[in-house]
Amino acid sequence: MSSLRRIAVGIAAVGLVLLAGAPPASAQLLPEGFFDQIPATGGQAQIEADMLAYDGQLDVISAEGDVVMSYEGYQLTGDKLSYNQTTGELDFIGNVVIRDPAGTVFRADRVRVTGGMKEAFLESLTLTTPDGSLIKAKDVNYSRELETILTQAHYSPCGLCIDSKGRRIGWKVNASKIVYNRDEGWVYLEGAGLEILGIPVAWIPWLVLPDPTQPRRQGFRMPSVDYNQQYGGRLDLPYFVPVSETMDLLLTPTLFTRQGFLMAAEWAQRFEYGDYDIKASGIYQLDPAAYAGTVGNTAWRGAIQTSGRFVPFEDWKAGWSYTAFSDAAYLVDYKLQSSKNVVNEVYATHLSEDFYLDVRVQQFNLLGNVTPPQQQQHARAVPSIRAAHYLDLGEVGQVAFEARVLGIQRGADSTATYNGVPYIFAYQENKVHATIEASWQNQYILPAGIVATPYLGLRGDAAYYDGSSPLLAGPISLFEATPIAAMDFRWPLIAVNGYDTHLFEPIVQVVYRGSGATLPGITNDDAQSFVFDDTNLFSYNRFSGTDRQETGLRMNIGGRYLANFEDGSWLQLTGGQSYQLAGLNALGVADTAQTGTSTGLGGTASYLVLGAQGSPFEGVTLGAKAQLDPAGFSIRRAGVAAQFSFDGRSVGGDYVFIPADAAIGTATDQQEITGWFTTPLPIDYWYANASVSWDIAANAWLQASGGLTYDDGYFVTSVYGAINGPTHSSPNAQSFGFKFKLRGPAGEFSF
Repeated sequence: MSSLRRIAVGIAAVGLVLLAGAPPASAQLLPEGFFDQIPATGGQAQIEADMLAYDGQLDVISAEGDVVMSYEGYQLTGDKLSYNQTTGELDFIGNVVIRDPAGTVFRADRVRVTGGMKEAFLESLTLTTPDGSLIKAKDVNYSRELETILTQAHYSPCGLCIDSKGRRIGWKVNASKIVYNRDEGWVYLEGAGLEILGIPVAWIPWLVLPDPTQPRRQGFRMPSVDYNQQYGGRLDLPYFVPVSETMDLLLTPTLFTRQGFLMAAEWAQRFEYGDYDIKASGIYQLDPAAYAGTVGNTAWRGAIQTSGRFVPFEDWKAGWSYTAFSDAAYLVDYKLQSSKNVVNEVYATHLSEDFYLDVRVQQFNLLGNVTPPQQQQHARAVPSIRAAHYLDLGEVGQVAFEARVLGIQRGADSTATYNGVPYIFAYQENKVHATIEASWQNQYILPAGIVATPYLGLRGDAAYYDGSSPLLAGPISLFEATPIAAMDFRWPLIAVNGYDTHLFEPIVQVVYRGSGATLPGITNDDAQSFVFDDTNLFSYNRFSGTDRQETGLRMNIGGRYLANFEDGSWLQLTGGQSYQLAGLNALGVADTAQTGTSTGLGGTASYLVLGAQGSPFEGVTLGAKAQLDPAGFSIRRAGVAAQFSFDGRSVGGDYVFIPADAAIGTATDQQEITGWFTTPLPIDYWYANASVSWDIAANAWLQASGGLTYDDGYFVTSVYGAINGPTHSSPNAQSFGFKFKLRGPAGEFSF
């Protein structure tokens, strides 16, 4: 029954037109291939009706009265059906309903298929999808070889867009006429408009859009507009050229009312085992003074970018990424890239069940108002190699091998001074640091349920610094071997009372690292981040990178308590202290980046660290961290946070305290408290949120922000603003904005 196939083709074309014919949002809001559901030929159709007849002279099958046709998962119902087997003409009249295998329902007063099954006409079409979307048209003329025309067409993702209380919600697209030409790859709209909450908000008498169902067809793509003070009004006109099945070219001329003409081009090529792309863009600025005081105050600006991704072998990935620019602010100023940094690199990575290898050559660049001398403070990693291998020996234990090689090339020193305390974050240098570590550990259950985990390891370091920096004489070489031995004892005690469970676990660790080299990397490039708290209390080496390491004999003592209660509440407590028993205490040795200064671990006995998280009842989450100096039990660092959520509402706050510490340049106590809330308003679909931060130490507000949002599930709009106080890192700054979002079955569009 090829007639039904032709009907489905016609309806599919209708859907494709509506898919392309809505405003820019709709091409992303309707699912890809949404209407491309055409039954295969060769199946048998079943027809039921109150009356069936066959005219042998005209070769016409007729059915009348509650006609039901089933074919390849499709079901058609209507009042009257006529099918001419000679001409292929089919006419379904009166209350026609078609349900496809996906559950989409098509309704029409009449469906007519003519022209040797190449043309179709649908009268008073109503289409309802399983997700509730609604498409309507007064009539649809479909020609498989020419074009499809819809008159008085409407699309809405929310059906009738009326809620249970009779209020208008969501959005709808209307057009007096939509013409879709598959051969030309264009959609023409007449009288196209957008309604939001039942109110017309946009209308255009005539519009031409590219066909989104042919993404690789040559031609213009969706234009875009923008504005900012520096470049003025902006119009992007992308033009796509499919060079071959595997090669694409995208040309994007851009006009600016203040800066003139920018040309961008992107080349992309795909292979069976990967792909790569090359982008280039440039502009001759008509008004460079718009960027006065920045690196963008120049006539010619531009950039070249390329990246590639390949899978050369099983378990291997390789690729590159590279960006060259006239100035570091170009890509950001013209919104060609949103991130504030780029990494130029070539890499190869292997990952299998028990082995990992990553080899890279990298250059780190900041984007924004960054001068070339400032850019020299950022490193090139030549090379950066990481490797790890794991062996499970069963009852004998587990063996692990780890290796790290990091070569650093930097053209300038990076220094700063905070309240008289000097910091050298990075040296001008050519340095290489190689580390390899092998370890073994196993777990044993001792009497009384004590879990003992011995650990043995050996770390080797080799480093070289060439002495380029005037701040550090050289050259310097270092070779160091560090034997490591540790013992971890845990005694998990479990109590059960009905559905309540309690776990109390005392923990004792003894760790020996037999080296006096606390800075095996010679300079500290990768281990500058360090805060002692409950998350690293039971760690064998607390430094974040390989350029620093702990040394000597240390004991960590503490415990963990975890309770889960029948009503869903829970509590977790972690606390303890660390002791340097013998040898050089690396955690009390400061380097030029002040890592090791005021760590809380520099003495024989460390600060006490405590951590608590829990939920006393549903909707409430609490957390706290603290460092306590046992000499007088003064608080050295603390943080508290709480959140309460109920009935769509949420309120919370947090408090942070860091005391003054002249050793690291913190001149005064830092105390900040933040409170925030989000809540639905008495009016349906409306929400409000606000946040206020107060600098307690300065007795001044730090930041205030707030917003108002409408969200009915299909249409979202919000206004928001923020104002910074005098002690903020961006003092007295203000920001305000407006967001607008349309949601559909396959995604959302925002601007």
